[in-house]
Amino acid sequence: METKTPYRQRDHLEYPEKTMFRLIEETAGRVPDQIAYEFYGKETSYAKFVERIEKTAAALVRFGIRQGDAVTICLPNIPQAIDSFYAVNRINAVSNMVHPLSSEEEIIFCLTIAKSRIIIAPDLFYEKVKRAVDRVEWPVTIVVCRFQPELPPLEALAFTLMKGKSYLRFPDQKPHLLWNDFLKGSSGTVLPPSTFERNRTSVILYSGGTSGTPKGIELTDYNFNALALQCVEAIGVELREGYKMLSCMPIFHGFGLGVNIHTVLIHGARCILMPTFTMDSYGKMLKKKKPNFLAGVPTIFEALLHLDALKGTDLSFLCGMFCGGDSLSVELKKKIDSFLKDHNAPIQVREGYGLTECVTASCLTPRDEYREGSIGIPYPDTSYAVVKPGTDDVLPYGEEGEIILTGPTVMNGYLNNPEETKETLRKLSDGRVWLYTGDLGSMDKDGYLYFKQRIKRMIITNGYNVYPGQIENVLDSNPEVAYSCVIGVPDEKRMHRVRAYVVLKENVQESEELKIELLKRMEKKVALYALPKEIFFRKELPKTLVGKVAYRVLEEEAGKEAANE
Repeated sequence: METKTPYRQRDHLEYPEKTMFRLIEETAGRVPDQIAYEFYGKETSYAKFVERIEKTAAALVRFGIRQGDAVTICLPNIPQAIDSFYAVNRINAVSNMVHPLSSEEEIIFCLTIAKSRIIIAPDLFYEKVKRAVDRVEWPVTIVVCRFQPELPPLEALAFTLMKGKSYLRFPDQKPHLLWNDFLKGSSGTVLPPSTFERNRTSVILYSGGTSGTPKGIELTDYNFNALALQCVEAIGVELREGYKMLSCMPIFHGFGLGVNIHTVLIHGARCILMPTFTMDSYGKMLKKKKPNFLAGVPTIFEALLHLDALKGTDLSFLCGMFCGGDSLSVELKKKIDSFLKDHNAPIQVREGYGLTECVTASCLTPRDEYREGSIGIPYPDTSYAVVKPGTDDVLPYGEEGEIILTGPTVMNGYLNNPEETKETLRKLSDGRVWLYTGDLGSMDKDGYLYFKQRIKRMIITNGYNVYPGQIENVLDSNPEVAYSCVIGVPDEKRMHRVRAYVVLKENVQESEELKIELLKRMEKKVALYALPKEIFFRKELPKTLVGKVAYRVLEEEAGKEAANE
């Protein structure tokens, strides 16, 4: 099952038998005065970063967190999120990473499956998080983070006046507390040694897996450290102190946590933290901070093409631009490459492929060669194959089937879900455990991979996975709804926007008021990014010969409609 590739990279790397924190600590020992991360101009050195990690770790120990306990981190890319992640790792606990825009029901699910007794969340979402923890069967403490303490003085004042003032009353009751209060009194706390265990779960990230049902993905220190070394080898550009990454991909996402954060930090480079993404803020940060590396989803890079702020800007400081999280169309790549050339950037955008079940990217298009439509070649120590769907039979080069892979970044499994784990991770005749991706594709004779489509019906919008079945279940639970179908409609800004088709029950009248009411009810159970942007009422929906809703017919109709817009 080994594949031969012409890529100019080492076939094998040595991976450290150390925790993620230990690698950060070693980096700080090597470059203590270099900046680890900055947040709207406020800089934190590597030496200070380790101090912050130790202080946060001590607070967690005082709270009662021990090895194997799950700490839920429900934060955007802010300093407290980075400190918390490595502090949890420092004491051999488990970072349970949750999207702050998750619905109340999703937060409950994540807290429950991980058995977490503490959640670190921003004040902006305190009320939603509190409703969720009040419904968990055991006491859960909310540690509330604010942006203001991490901003320079003038920015902190402006933020408070514009956005933060209305949240100053949170938390409004015990046992919940503010971040700074959580840290108080932790000095003198004895911390346990940071110990490495190769197969110990250190991080839980969330994905729908191959079936579309929410699942916790169990990942290890070894997974993340292997990814960080593989990435630098594959990009073919040295990542070292003084280099900067514009870290806008979120920390609760494998791409954001694995590439935008951990890979950068263990190599002594700098993360420029962005908690939110807007076209305007991204353009300003790119122009002002002059980062050397950009890693993001196609929608981010597509936005660059339309920014007035970048007109005439010299981008010669860029050393690498890496695209993942969704397919990069051939046409969009051409447009981005032309944009880079016109702005003096000595690079092309390079596409990677992977999934959260192997942290993130596990292959990348080469620096010095591009094959149209290819998603690249495997990272060191990673092998790919293509099998006949539904089987373990490897197909010849050029034939289309399910993409499978194996390597040092493959997950431990799905948390508390042995059935799905067994379906996704399979030990084959070569003795290795292979990850079945659920994606269709092919491989050429040189080992270049080509992605076709996802086997399961999944929508990607702004780089996030949206699972239609989940939304349909929520819609169908309404008393007015007979049944529904959710699809992705091609969209220039988001790649796809979510659309719901709804058939109402007999004697229920269609109205704009009902559409608004359905969306309002859904907000409690569906993440903000997954909410349908539009609801269409239909008297009936097309069916297959066996009576199922023919969602592909609706997708084709919507695709033609989008093409004519």
